[in-house]
Amino acid sequence: MGILVIAEQRDGRLNKTVWESIVAAQELSSRLNSAITVAVLGKGVRGVADEIAGKGAKDVLLLEDEKLAEYTPDGFTAALKSVIASESPDYVIFSHTYMVRDYAPKLAAATGRPLISDCTRVKFEGDQPVFVRQVYQGKIDAEFTFAGEGPKFVSFQSGAFKGDALKPQSGNVREVPVDLSGVEIRTKVLEIFEGVKQEVDLSKAERIVSVGRGIKSAENLAMIRELASALKAEISASRPVCDDGWLPMDRQIGSSGQTVAPKLYLAVGISGAIQHIVGMKNSGTIAAINKDPHAPIFDIADYGIVGDLFEVVPELVKAINDLK
Repeated sequence: MGILVIAEQRDGRLNKTVWESIVAAQELSSRLNSAITVAVLGKGVRGVADEIAGKGAKDVLLLEDEKLAEYTPDGFTAALKSVIASESPDYVIFSHTYMVRDYAPKLAAATGRPLISDCTRVKFEGDQPVFVRQVYQGKIDAEFTFAGEGPKFVSFQSGAFKGDALKPQSGNVREVPVDLSGVEIRTKVLEIFEGVKQEVDLSKAERIVSVGRGIKSAENLAMIRELASALKAEISASRPVCDDGWLPMDRQIGSSGQTVAPKLYLAVGISGAIQHIVGMKNSGTIAAINKDPHAPIFDIADYGIVGDLFEVVPELVKAINDLK
């Protein structure tokens, strides 16, 4: 029995959620007594494999081929189907990224095995792993188990596990021959671009100050910027703020925006609609400022201040600066 983690990289740079996936695999491994193997796909990505082997895994597989130089669902599915057949893992773990959403269902169908996607955690009933994912826009936690033999495919939501909880270990890189000569790549990559040019990748921020309609107008963002500067934090917002044009759309957190898991998430004037909560609930520490003591955001907050944000925020900025 083994666990295979698929490491995502682009242009030789690892997606940070790779470490989260390895942490998830380590949690499974501790209960199932399974060996962990990490697979890296691409062309000219030996450095990525060495990085993982030097930090997070004892056994790293390097799959390189010209047809893997650019991501395509046909190429990745064919290569992974081959390595899964040779390695025979019981579980295959992914990060639930846009790329994985594209090819993981195809890979699961190609192997005739099920996929449980976008999981937020795993628990155990005896020796049986139970995978938890949210349904109805996060209103309900649903529990799933696998029946039958592996491979069993699982993807975990960004922030479901903390990358800094990684148990460091070093290992070796194994080059795995990949023959894709007979594989038809039906997708031709012409250009890679961002649908919305992002000023900042909020998923990488350690501290975030997020604002809602409680700030009343765009002019009041100056006060929020002072708070973010004092905390050395990035600024984000709930959907109404971005819809009104007070902040750009790439600052939106929630089901139709970015999903983040910073060490600190400070919600200012945000009521806590479920569509927003699903994008930030995995944050390390959640603090909230809202004048409504019954605001849903307080249900998930570790710390809360019930009060007028126009009075609280300036005092908070002053207190933070006095500590410097």
